[in-house]
Amino acid sequence: MILAALAGIKVFATGGIGGVHRGAQETFDISADLQELAQTNVAVVCAGAKSILDIGLTLEYLETNGVPVVGFRTNELPAFFTRQSGFGVDYRVESEKELAQALQAKWELGLNGGVVVANPIPEAYAMDYNMITTAINTAVSEAEKQGIKGKESTPFLLAKVKELTGGESLESNIQLVFSNAEVAANLAVELSKLS
Repeated sequence: MILAALAGIKVFATGGIGGVHRGAQETFDISADLQELAQTNVAVVCAGAKSILDIGLTLEYLETNGVPVVGFRTNELPAFFTRQSGFGVDYRVESEKELAQALQAKWELGLNGGVVVANPIPEAYAMDYNMITTAINTAVSEAEKQGIKGKESTPFLLAKVKELTGGESLESNIQLVFSNAEVAANLAVELSKLS
């Protein structure tokens, strides 16, 4: 994010943002990118927070730090592999043009900081909620048993979920990144028209 801002890049895409890890009440394991989002003027297009995280606490942390979460054609924060999380977004927009206008207004008013743009995974690639939830819970349990914590936890959990879903989670991950890149590119074009 810092490099994007230094280069004048106002929009970038990722699969999912980092966030507050499960059990953070004891470990204080919170991704540094959440704090950076609070101070860097950039729109991050993502499929929500990585579903291995505590989505509710991640949203609370973003709210506490003044980072709005905007749903792109959705009222609900996607949960990375699925289109729903059970948590609402702060605002909803229907087009990249509408989103660009909101971002421009925010930053022109001197309201610094980033914005999370929540773009749900395309329906065709969304995973079954029960299947992915079971896989994630199994992976989290195994990480706890093996004592895997901190920065080692995310790669372990994603690899374990891939294994437990027979690779389906990897394909979903790839497709959601393609979708996020498309929205981010269109948003960047709309923002450039306003400059």
